[in-house]
Amino acid sequence: MIVINSALKQDEIKDLLTNYSQDDVTFTFNKKVGIKLYFETSMADKEAAAALAKQLIKATPWGGVIFFSTVVA
Repeated sequence: MIVINSALKQDEIKDLLTNYSQDDVTFTFNKKVGIKLYFETSMADKEAAAALAKQLIKATPWGGVIFFSTVVA
């Protein structure tokens, strides 16, 4: 499981990650606790999944201007 910590653009982050499906990689929204968004992923390497999620968010027009972090839970 990975966790995205962000106070802003939470709905956009959920949409971005849950709609991502390339190279047999998927993200499934699990729950929201405060500013934390929890996602299950099909990737075995959770560190790589967190890095991919971060890369995907930063690639959006708004991703470079919001403060967020990705961690493995």
